[in-house]
Amino acid sequence: MPSIRLVNVTKKFGGITAIKKLSLTINDCEYVCVLGPSGSGKTTLLRLIAGIIKPDEGEIYINNKLVNDVPPQERNVAYVPQYYALFPHLTVIDNVAFGPLSRGLRREEAYKVGMHMLEMTRLAWRAESLPYELSGGMQQRLALARGLACGAKILLLDEPLGALDARLRVELRFRLREIAKENGLTVIHVTHDQEEAIVVADRLIVLRGGEIQQEGPPSQVYNEPKNIFVAHFVGGANFFEGFIAETDPHGSWVQLRNGFILRVNETRWKVGEKIVIMIREEKTEIIKGIKRREDINLLPGTIKEASFLGDFVIYGILLDNGDNVNSKMPTLLGIGKFKIGERVYVRLRTEYLRAYPYPPQGLYQELKVM
Repeated sequence: MPSIRLVNVTKKFGGITAIKKLSLTINDCEYVCVLGPSGSGKTTLLRLIAGIIKPDEGEIYINNKLVNDVPPQERNVAYVPQYYALFPHLTVIDNVAFGPLSRGLRREEAYKVGMHMLEMTRLAWRAESLPYELSGGMQQRLALARGLACGAKILLLDEPLGALDARLRVELRFRLREIAKENGLTVIHVTHDQEEAIVVADRLIVLRGGEIQQEGPPSQVYNEPKNIFVAHFVGGANFFEGFIAETDPHGSWVQLRNGFILRVNETRWKVGEKIVIMIREEKTEIIKGIKRREDINLLPGTIKEASFLGDFVIYGILLDNGDNVNSKMPTLLGIGKFKIGERVYVRLRTEYLRAYPYPPQGLYQELKVM
């Protein structure tokens, strides 16, 4: 039985359409992460499900019950907003125990549940503090603990880990998923962090302009993006503009700027058609040596920068045709391997290349995330 179902839901704020005819089903006990740029409708989606705002059109069902006119407190939903909404006059433990007490638990049991959630979020030692005495990260953990303690079977999380330091964020993302699975919770988790979403989600939903661009298992969305925007927003990617110069039964030859040629395995394009080619940064290889006549998809260029990112190194290469590309490789393999100013070839293996129709508004506009 699906826990949540939206049917052709639209929500407008003045002349702005935040959610546009959106249909979506969230299954019972599913952990779903919603990704999208600012203004894509992520928070509006959560607020619609929570009942804080009503849709202008469409229907929202929870456990097959139409809830468009059902108040938030009767939806069995816990909403953890991005900006905490804590009770400033209550202590940390009182904030967390508020939900269990409201459900009718005895005081002793409610505070036992509250302390358990505070221990999980590493806040038990501040149980008697007031919210204003906590740091921003602590307040976010408190809001998360309060949401978990209320006992609702649907948990709506709006950037729940955004204000935490990196180490605690990584730790809590796994703990969050573990708690959800142990307690049979249905979770919708909004985040800007692609890595966070990919790690914890059963399913990703990518929003843009209030519409779903793609949904599916994280590996599928990452490896098989349906459009240029998804490819760009979910993970690092390189893009090349070109047109189909020639086709044959096994693939196509693509003319890039300034005479560069690429081979792609796709045959669905027509000669002269303008397209965009995408390859993930970690699939973009850098090699040294001399190009042989029979080599294909080897593009000459110069190393322009190297960025150390802990587990990875990203090299920026300026190709001789003027295109810029990045190559991402594990630090152990890539650190110090290439020097700034070094001449190299970039290899783009055909099995990793994906081609998309050229966007009407141009590639730059399609890649914009604001």
